[in-house]
Amino acid sequence: MKELSYPFDSAYLLKNRRKIKRQLLEDGTVRIRKKIAVLGGSTTNDIVSMLEIFLLEQGIECEFYQSEYAKYWEDIMFANEELLQFKPDLIYIHTTARNITEYDLDMKASRAECGNALNRQFEHFKSMWERIEEIYSCPIIQNNFEMSIYRILGNRDAWDYHGQVNFISRLNIMFYDYALNHENFYVNDINYLSACCGLDKWSEPSYWYMYKYAVNPQFIPDLAFNISNIIKSIFGKNKKALALDLDNTLWGGVIGDDGVDGIEIGHETAAAEAFYAFQKYVKEQQKIGVLLGVCSKNDYENAVTGLNHPDGVLKPDDFISIKANWEPKDSNIAVMAEEIGILPESIVFADDNPAEREIVSGQLNVQSPSLENPENYIKIIDRSGFFEVTSFSDDDINRNAMYKANAQRVKVSKKFENYDDYLLSLEMTAEIEEFKAIDLQRITQLTNKSNQFNLTTKRYTQNEIEKISSDGNYITLCGRLKDKFGDNGIVSVVIGRKENDALHIDLWLMSCRVLKRNMEYAMLDCLVSEAKLQGIRKIYGYYLKTKKNSMVKSLFSDFGFEKISEDIEENTVWEMDIKNYIPKNKLITVKQTQKV
Repeated sequence: MKELSYPFDSAYLLKNRRKIKRQLLEDGTVRIRKKIAVLGGSTTNDIVSMLEIFLLEQGIECEFYQSEYAKYWEDIMFANEELLQFKPDLIYIHTTARNITEYDLDMKASRAECGNALNRQFEHFKSMWERIEEIYSCPIIQNNFEMSIYRILGNRDAWDYHGQVNFISRLNIMFYDYALNHENFYVNDINYLSACCGLDKWSEPSYWYMYKYAVNPQFIPDLAFNISNIIKSIFGKNKKALALDLDNTLWGGVIGDDGVDGIEIGHETAAAEAFYAFQKYVKEQQKIGVLLGVCSKNDYENAVTGLNHPDGVLKPDDFISIKANWEPKDSNIAVMAEEIGILPESIVFADDNPAEREIVSGQLNVQSPSLENPENYIKIIDRSGFFEVTSFSDDDINRNAMYKANAQRVKVSKKFENYDDYLLSLEMTAEIEEFKAIDLQRITQLTNKSNQFNLTTKRYTQNEIEKISSDGNYITLCGRLKDKFGDNGIVSVVIGRKENDALHIDLWLMSCRVLKRNMEYAMLDCLVSEAKLQGIRKIYGYYLKTKKNSMVKSLFSDFGFEKISEDIEENTVWEMDIKNYIPKNKLITVKQTQKV
């Protein structure tokens, strides 16, 4: 929905939020469902209503709990049966500088006394976060603090330990250190947001005095949108790839008409500087694991020549796929998605041409931000939060190399008439083991991102994965696949829950980049082997149908399971007696290292 794309009209959204919510709920989208508790140090009703529609747009339908006004701390620290019964999947704490209670200007106070006040303020919040972890074991989103709208000491307020600006800055750093050292804890950066919006406008005092709004209502959509980006990233709704036009998107001018010497990129003009900065920004996106592609109506040779411009930052090798031809762009993006092994809706399309953006968005449900002036390209894409980072693993760093290697595999596959011969030529080796602490972040990522090869599409937080991995009532397996082209990283996850002598498969998923590589058979062999060692006789598999996982509808049938039930929505239950199980993997060398 265009109205919910950055930059948005805040007044329109606030006025029409009920209508927008109704339209989103009636659009037929299948969304994941979550429960979110919003604990406020100020009025939060409008924040919740705006957060709800942004999350609906991002594929998450939420039920909300709200604390009473300024009761955020009491709701957590004292028995709260309503919140306990609510069982939140995530807790957002909306506090601001108005909730800082320990700062008191005293020019006679020593550095140690000022430090003690700072520590007391931090402990106030830390005790609450620890209580949430103890009782609810769910992700926490905590605001940091915006600057005060006044400075008693003037500029000295920032560097003198007596100053309020200094106090807030150091408190924010303590929050950041806590986030770095605690999984499932995230900071919503209202300090940055307030600076973007303008601190005087953001903290307009009249709204506090009249309505106890700590944030000017004009900026509540900005705040809610920022929170929604964190939430959708936590629950695996981030975009994965950025497909870029070339002419007037990555450089100024039309290379087919102006030639490589005539396009604008570099440092010679203001426009050239803007395009250079944008290319540099895109290159930095690649460093956090965003896949890059080209989708341009151009001759291929011209496209490559432009990308090799000596003043450009991006080069042909930076792109997983280059579609430079005269085919419709929506068709090219669909082909690109298939080649990469992701869904088209996981791609963001960047193009200066509004007509092309409209066609691609309409045909493929691909988000395409409004790029009108090159000097604003970075701001538009960055503030849209498509690639919000809430966790980061070695696989994220290596993602582009992994997908490039996958493209090489596809190219090599065309040389073989027999597919099994092609798979054998890859010299595949799998390492399959129980969950280890070092891998839990990547495993959690996969549970929240994998949709196509996912039998039950259950989503897990890292806390939940940690508990399962240490619970003797579960068998857990994760699989890493390597071949002569490189390491694919952890690509498959299985969680089996033991009940007496039966194992119920709560989760079975695999990354789309290793589909049709026989990894599922290697995982099954290891699962059965481990199940036998633990006295399991039967394994039960479950297929819960979604719009995206039809490809695995018959997986358990292919494994040799027997279907024992099916409902009208095609959800099925399968059973296998493993007593006489015959291993099925013949194409992958397996190193099984899980403990017994």
